[in-house]
Order: sequence, then C-alpha cells, then structure tokens
Amino acid sequence: MTGLILRKAVEVDLPALLALYGQSSFNNGRTVSLDVARETFGRMALYPDFAVYLAERDGAVVGTFALMVIDNLAHWGMPSALVENVVVAEGAQGGGIGRWMMREAFRMAEAKGAYKVALSSNIRSEKAHRFYESLGFEKYGFSFKLEPVPVPVEGEVA
Repeated sequence: MTGLILRKAVEVDLPALLALYGQSSFNNGRTVSLDVARETFGRMALYPDFAVYLAERDGAVVGTFALMVIDNLAHWGMPSALVENVVVAEGAQGGGIGRWMMREAFRMAEAKGAYKVALSSNIRSEKAHRFYESLGFEKYGFSFKLEPVPVPVEGEVA
C-alpha cells in the first residue's frame, strides 16, 4: 500500500492514539486520561516483545494495532502472537489500511517464529469479524472473560 509507513508508537503519540481509541466505533468511545495513558504506556514498555504500532500517511496517524509475541513452553517452544486494539481512523476506513496493518502484524509475528496469531473481537462486531475472516483468520475455540468485582473501600457501603 503506497504512502503508508508503520512505526512503533512513542509517548508523544499518546494523544493521537487516544483519539483513535476514542472513536465511537471503538470501545464505545471511551478512553483513559492522558496521565493514565502515560503511566500505562510506561509499564507496557517493560514487557518483552510488546509494542503499539502506528500507521501513518503523509505524517498523519491513520491506524494502530498492538502486537505481543509471547514466549511459550508448549508447542515445541514456539511463541504465539496476540494482536489487540486494531483501529483505523474513521475518515480512512475502507481503503485497505486495516488489511495492510494486519499483514504487517502477521509478518512481524512470523519473523519472531510465532506458530499462531490470535486476536479477539467483540461478539457484536460483525463487520470486524468479516474483515478478519477475509484475511484468513478462522473462528477457533471459545473466548471467555471474567470481569473483576470492585472491592469496597474501607468505610464505604457495598
């Protein structure tokens, strides 16, 4: 895809990332504050083989994804890869940027020797499901989640 570059996000990119994450089509438009994003981004930098990537065209951020390559003792010691938070800017959707980003994520995972690339998607995101299936992803197994129950603070009534 011409005119696109992919690079690792750095701290000064956080406002652009939060703008992408704040799109109504992603995460119901909710984001963290810039201060929380800075703290979280700093912790993320400590994880081996984990980065947030930005797709840029003519200096403008048009997409993002996160990729973590996870070491593994099973599967002959081959790592697995996890793609998260795939977002294309609303004005740039439908032009192949998402497809390009996912191919780049797969290429990077393959270069690290990953035996699989996995991702999850909201069960209601049928458009995203069709997109991932068009890239060759297959529905596999089940995904489960458990949301933590807030622990009351001392002195609060539960």
